[in-house]
Amino acid sequence: MPRLVVAAAIVDSLDNPTQLLCAARSYPPELSGKFELPGGKIDRDEAPLQALHREIREEMNTAIRVGAQVMTEEGTWWPILQGRTMGVWLAELAPDAPAPTLNGSHSEFRWTPLDKVDTLDWIGCDLEIAMAVARTSGFEPADR
Repeated sequence: MPRLVVAAAIVDSLDNPTQLLCAARSYPPELSGKFELPGGKIDRDEAPLQALHREIREEMNTAIRVGAQVMTEEGTWWPILQGRTMGVWLAELAPDAPAPTLNGSHSEFRWTPLDKVDTLDWIGCDLEIAMAVARTSGFEPADR
């Protein structure tokens, strides 16, 4: 069974979100330059939120404050590539946390207005998740 994955939908403010921090992959070649929500696989005997904080530290050299979970319309985790499922939480940078820095997994971090998240080239169903984050925050991405 594939390992579960966690990701953070990092917004500029949990109280009044207007932008989403989007991360462009560095590798593998077929995903390079495509955007995703930062996160990663849950290690054995690790709780999902523990994994989320660890992944953000490892991938972005920063810390987050976690908000509400973002679920599918059916109230489940999101189906993603390779038969995996991903739990997604709204988050913001923790107070006094350093700005995110690139650490190998990503080639770019981009703050994107929530009503423009559909203009980026996303990996798999991450576009659907980003649009759900926008709608949850009161924004409706424009149709392409």
